[in-house]
Amino acid sequence: MAMYGAAIAALSLFLTWADWRHLSREWTTEFYSVVIALVFAALGIWLGNRLTPTARAKEFVRNDRAIASLGISPRECEVLEKLAEGRANKLIARDLDISPNTVKTHLAKLFEKLEANNRTEAIAKARELGLLP
Repeated sequence: MAMYGAAIAALSLFLTWADWRHLSREWTTEFYSVVIALVFAALGIWLGNRLTPTARAKEFVRNDRAIASLGISPRECEVLEKLAEGRANKLIARDLDISPNTVKTHLAKLFEKLEANNRTEAIAKARELGLLP
């Protein structure tokens, strides 16, 4: 926090100095405008980089306890992963080499186990429980 205060104080000092130089008419108004714009652009970029949270890349570890407690089978996990990828039932069936009716059955069981009413809720709850990245 002290660093931000020091940066703002330094910027204020610079602007006061630039204003004095402007009043003494040593440089043109356009020069002052460009310098002030560049200073504020640099400050904005610097603050943006400092204040924007960076995503920490960490390896996803599936919550096996939640899978066991919910009674989700390995095949249902595969269906859930494909569901999270946004695939339709027919594509899930084709990818897993099962029938579309089997996919519907797996989805119905997943909705029941996750207490979800639709695909979006199931994916959200699965992510909350650590079943999906």
